[in-house]
Amino acid sequence: MILLEIGNRVIFDTLKSKFALTKPDSVRVTAIDFDGVQYNICNPENMEKSIIEVHARMGIFKDLKEHGVEDVLKREYGEYLVHAQDGYDVTLKFDLNQLPEDPEAKEAIALKASLLKRNCFASVFEKYFQIQEDREKGDGEEAAVPMAIVNYHEEEAMYISAETDRVTVIFSTVFKDPDDVVIGKVFLQEFKDARKAHQQAPQVLFSYGEKPRELQNVENVLSGENVGFVTFVLFPRHTHAANRENTINLIHQFRTYLHYHIKCSKAYLHQRMRSKTSTFLKVLNRAKPEEDKKFVKRG
Repeated sequence: MILLEIGNRVIFDTLKSKFALTKPDSVRVTAIDFDGVQYNICNPENMEKSIIEVHARMGIFKDLKEHGVEDVLKREYGEYLVHAQDGYDVTLKFDLNQLPEDPEAKEAIALKASLLKRNCFASVFEKYFQIQEDREKGDGEEAAVPMAIVNYHEEEAMYISAETDRVTVIFSTVFKDPDDVVIGKVFLQEFKDARKAHQQAPQVLFSYGEKPRELQNVENVLSGENVGFVTFVLFPRHTHAANRENTINLIHQFRTYLHYHIKCSKAYLHQRMRSKTSTFLKVLNRAKPEEDKKFVKRG
């Protein structure tokens, strides 16, 4: 299994190449990311080539507003964050004449821009990780904090809650093909069994068709035999400041990671079946029936 890139490769490569030019050039690139995120990299309407804008449209953005996503974006992008253009949720603006001279600094800016979706997701995780840490220290409020519900994909949602000693993250996901359910169970069982060999790993639970106990009182939870629920129980060692960035990097794209590997597994199985079928056909084509000696004519 492989880990997918946490940034968008199209944004990174496009900005890196444009930042490196000595003479500004026009740009217009449209890209689609996982979870229905859409990007548009272009010059402004006045076609000023020294200005590059990155526009992003995200279905999750409205759910993340109440969890401080705008503050996180201001912290991460500073002066590059401008008022979003109509039809988009986020707009970054880069003036090529104002960028630092150092090529590595330019590349770092391009890399951070490619992490736009990741940084939006980070807002809700940072909020609940901090709630857990404050409660652990005794600084947090004792009143219950409502569970965060983020509709991160079509028909699917992510649920996050914080307690004194843990943060619980639950993904609901739809398996549209019955075969996906079977292969998905194999992958999720590996996640569950990993804790036996790696005690530092988070606890992973999964179920199909029946929602977890934590969601029993939550309304409008997806249901059905092809619906799976994956629960990650994150402990302080995963959520404290030293490790939380890596935790966010990994967990925010779990749904993408799971379905990507399910599709890769199916493609591999189909490839092996086609290869084996081809081998059998070659054997059959080479086969010659033995001559029955009883019917051999004699002169």
